[in-house]
Amino acid sequence: MSAATATTQQTLDAIKQQILRDDICPELAATATQLVFGDGNPNSEVVFIGEAPGKNEDLQGLPFVGAAGKFLNEMLAMIQLQRSDIYITNIVKYRPPENRDPLPAEKKAFLPYLQSQLAAIAPKLMVTLGRHATNCFLPDLQISKVHGQAKRITLRLNKHSNDSLSVVMLPLFHPAAALYNPAQRQTLIDDFAKIPIIIQKIKAHHEQGFRFE
Repeated sequence: MSAATATTQQTLDAIKQQILRDDICPELAATATQLVFGDGNPNSEVVFIGEAPGKNEDLQGLPFVGAAGKFLNEMLAMIQLQRSDIYITNIVKYRPPENRDPLPAEKKAFLPYLQSQLAAIAPKLMVTLGRHATNCFLPDLQISKVHGQAKRITLRLNKHSNDSLSVVMLPLFHPAAALYNPAQRQTLIDDFAKIPIIIQKIKAHHEQGFRFE
């Protein structure tokens, strides 16, 4: 592990401990097995963001390790990536009871810690999986209308300061939603295939090309 990677990982570990110290969403924590913080390469160019852990994630303490995670791994392989190349996390870090949708108050409570994760990693591309993750950053957008369309956005990292992070965001359907919907599954695979192209455009400083249609 390089010094830079070690430093980023230490920052992420500190954020994880801060969530525990701050006792975020104690009602969720009481019904969950453990905190599911994040996994992967802390210096990745790409960060994937889901909504919340499910049953398998809750048991293993890692995001996207169930059926949706297996599908995600398959799509990563299609673009010559693997889990160790990317970083993956969720907005909400505890499993909601019975896998219900995360509540607005829960997403709001965890958002500052997600912002701290993004600030530490400073990815070139942020891939939001599903409407909850997408609307966390762009609340007025409908995932059915904007999936697969990349856009450069500026994230406020701290409500008490002007710290910000400029990042390209790519909204995608959630793998879980696409598992049993053949049309949506193919759409997600097609959108996923754009990831390497978008990264190359970012590296070539073609940010002006990122527009929602």
